[in-house]
Amino acid sequence: MIREFMKRNFRHFNAAVCVEAAEGWVKHLESGNKMFLTMAGAMSTGELGISLAEMIRQDKVHAICCTGANLEEDIFNLVAHSQYKRVPDYRSLKPEEEKVLFESGMNRVTDTCIPEEEAMRKIDRHMVKLWQAADQSGKSFFPYEFIYQLIESQELKDSYEIDPCDSWVMA
Repeated sequence: MIREFMKRNFRHFNAAVCVEAAEGWVKHLESGNKMFLTMAGAMSTGELGISLAEMIRQDKVHAICCTGANLEEDIFNLVAHSQYKRVPDYRSLKPEEEKVLFESGMNRVTDTCIPEEEAMRKIDRHMVKLWQAADQSGKSFFPYEFIYQLIESQELKDSYEIDPCDSWVMA
């Protein structure tokens, strides 16, 4: 079990603090409290959804505050995962190599390139319709509400490339 592994192997310094934080989280939930998660950085592109979605389903995370990028990147992964390109040597890319990636429609997020056409433009086409409908009806929504409307519309369902269970937004 992971808990025993961590207690046995994560005994000192920052590793020990990680165990203490995990135990504090368990105690917090067992006391009937709720967990609020804040998230920034390329967490969705790093596929945090695989574990976060399960934590949501198991009632271990109750609310999330995140960047808009994390919202959209979880959906990009949902519909374009097979087209992502890993760039393990991204730290040593020369400007001309970055330019080649960009010109080929790949948007780099650290070591991963998200394909513009297969991810961003595919989502944009549907989002524009939602924005126009809101505008015409005189309504306004937060960005996450537009994302939820997109998911609830089922417009993208035939485009899913990963198990929707691995999407924290879907969870």
